[in-house]
Order: sequence, then C-alpha cells, then structure tokens
Amino acid sequence: MHAFGPVIDAHQHFWDPSTGGYPWLAREPESIQRAFDYADLAPHLAAYGIDGTVLVQSADSDEDTDAMFAQAAAHPEILGVVGYVPLEQPARAERRLQELLGRERFVGIRNLIHDQPDPDWLLRADVAEGLALLEAHQVPFDLVAVLPRHLEHVAYLSEQFPNLTVVIDHLAKPPIGTPRSEPWTSLLRDAADNPRVVAKVSGLYAATGDPAAFTADDLAPWIASALEFFGPSRLMVGSDWPVAVVAGGYDRVMGAVIEVVTAYGPEVAGPLLGGTAIATYGLTLSVTA
Repeated sequence: MHAFGPVIDAHQHFWDPSTGGYPWLAREPESIQRAFDYADLAPHLAAYGIDGTVLVQSADSDEDTDAMFAQAAAHPEILGVVGYVPLEQPARAERRLQELLGRERFVGIRNLIHDQPDPDWLLRADVAEGLALLEAHQVPFDLVAVLPRHLEHVAYLSEQFPNLTVVIDHLAKPPIGTPRSEPWTSLLRDAADNPRVVAKVSGLYAATGDPAAFTADDLAPWIASALEFFGPSRLMVGSDWPVAVVAGGYDRVMGAVIEVVTAYGPEVAGPLLGGTAIATYGLTLSVTA
C-alpha cells in the first residue's frame, strides 16, 4: 500500500484476438494485436505497489465479460469487473444484468458507444430503457467519450437518469499536445455539474502524431483542469493498459500520471490513487479468490 493509501488501477483490459471477438483491434497498431492476460500485467502492478485493479470490457459481448470474470476468479488483485449488457435490447439486458448482479466483483457496465456508426446512439429510446435498468439497480455506467458529441450526452444522462452514476473514461480524451482546449474544457466542466458524474484520469496520450510524445508536464494542466471541475473525490487514476502499450507502455503512462497526482499531496493523491475508485465501484480490498 502506498503512503497515500491504497492504489487502484481503475481501468485496465485483457483480450485474446484469437477468439475473433475484438474486430476493432484490426485498426490498432500491431503491438497490441495479441493476447494480454494477468501474467502480462502482474509485473507492472508489483512495480508500482498497486493493490488492485478494475477490469473493463473491451468488446460488446457476453463472451468478453465471461472471460473477465474467469480472470477475476483466478486473481484476487482484480477487485472489480465492468462488464457488458446490450443496452439497446432492454429485455435481454435485464436478464443478463440480473445474472451479473449475482457475480462477485461485478461493479459496472460499459458499451463501446464510440464504435457505433451513430454518434447519438446513446440517445435512442431503446438504449434509454437499458440505461434505466442500470439506474434502478444502482449500477455505474462507464461512458466512452471519444467525440465531443459523446461528452455532450452527459447532460442528457444527468437529466434523464438523475440517480445514475456516470464514469467518464479517460477524461474524455483531452487534446494533449495541441494548442486548443475547447470544446473539451467547456464540455467537461458542464459534465462535472452533476455530482454523480466521476471521471478517470486514464488513457492520457498525445492527441496527434506519436501517442507516446508526452511528458508528465504535458499532462499536468489537463489534470489540473479536471481537479478544478470535479475535485479529487470524483477522479480516479487508471492505466488503460494494454492500450497504453502504444503510448510507451504501462510504466511510461501510469508513471507520468502518478508523478503528477502525487505532487499534490495526500488530500488529492489519496482519492485519485484509490479512494474514489473504491467508493464509486464499491470495491473491497480484502477480496480473495
């Protein structure tokens, strides 16, 4: 455990492309077009004294979710699993959600909305029925906000589902390494108006050119803005591993984030490094396999 308290990697993935369940990987660099599992991650967790992780879905399929739970059952360091249900099929989503609610370490739901051809997929009436299920069962929803339009949807979620906890992944991809800060700044500030919206300080890479072309100093102003909008109790750190491989690897990505966060001292670092993830997802550090 870190001097600032428990450290949680609140956003990491596993996948095996040989199963054919990850078509998006074909568009990614070859360095991540292979299987990644706990054996690949474990040395990094040890190096940073990380007490546990949140394993997040990387395919809109039951198979991917089931594979994550199999990994979690074998490795108590995986404290939570953010799985998938088909929100656009509310009847099937309800059946699957009831099943997942009975599984140890189930903590949330995510859909790959950024892979949908319609940027307004989240606004569909059938999807709204699925989101209402999450709200009713107090299941957090991880929001992949890649386009500005995705971040605009937070206002809709806040109004239509006032008791739904929304977790914005990767700070909605700030334009790191570019001279512009809008519309990201305004949209993230607006999203933070809802106290049930939290965000992950994860996946922070250079927005143009080489994704590894960043330093801790480059990340610092974007993290400072997030702290201004959300405060430390609604922010959590994550590696976005193994996507982080394309941005220099776990050590470079997580190391830079931890460097920036710990410089603020314990009142900020404690929540970001672990406290917010534990509170948001209801994690238990004493989970055993």
